Amino acid sequence: MRVLLIDDHPLFRQALAATIGQIAADLAIGQCDTLAEAKATLVSGSAVSLILLDLKLPDSQGMGGLLSLKAEHPAIPVAIVSASDDGDTVQTAMACGAAGFVSKAAGVEELSAAIEALLAGEAWFPEPQAEARRTPLTPTQMRVLNGVHRGLMNKQIAFETGLSEATVKYHLTGLFRKFGVLTRAQLLALARERSSST
Repeated sequence: MRVLLIDDHPLFRQALAATIGQIAADLAIGQCDTLAEAKATLVSGSAVSLILLDLKLPDSQGMGGLLSLKAEHPAIPVAIVSASDDGDTVQTAMACGAAGFVSKAAGVEELSAAIEALLAGEAWFPEPQAEARRTPLTPTQMRVLNGVHRGLMNKQIAFETGLSEATVKYHLTGLFRKFGVLTRAQLLALARERSSST
C-alpha cells in the first residue's frame, strides 16, 4: 500500500510522513509539494491507496485540487488534511467527494485513528460535539468499550482489535465525551452499570 502526501509545507509533510510511518511501518509514503507534481506521480503508474491533500497549494486553492484529482483518479480515496477545519469547509469537502477530513491541529491519537480508518476504506470526518453524543457507537468504539468492560489495558485492547495503541486512546477519548465521563474508571463503572441493567 502507498500513501501520497500533497502539501507545500516541508516540515509538516515530513512530520506527517513520520507519524504515518509509526502507525503502519509497511506503508510506502510518497511526498509532493504541488498538485502538478502529484498528478505526474499518479500518471507515472505508481499504485496509490490513499491521497492526503492540503487545501492550499501553490497551484491549487480550495476544493479545486480535490475535484481535479477525483475527476482524473476516481478510484483513489482522497482525504483533506487542512488547518481550515470549520464545519462549512468539512461539509464542502464531503460534498465534493473527499473520503475524509483531518485537521492539522489533530493529535497523534486522532491522526492514527483517521489513517487506520481511511486505509481500511472507511470515511473519516470530525463529528460536532453535540452530534457525537446522539450518534450510536461505531463498531470500533464497541470493540474498545468491550475491552474496557472486560478490564483490559490499552495495550491488550490494541493487540486484540488489531489497532494501534494511539488509536485505542483516541477512541477512548471519544467514548469519554459520548458518555459524559472524565476517567476510564467512570467509563468502566457506567459501562458495567448499563450492561447489568439490560
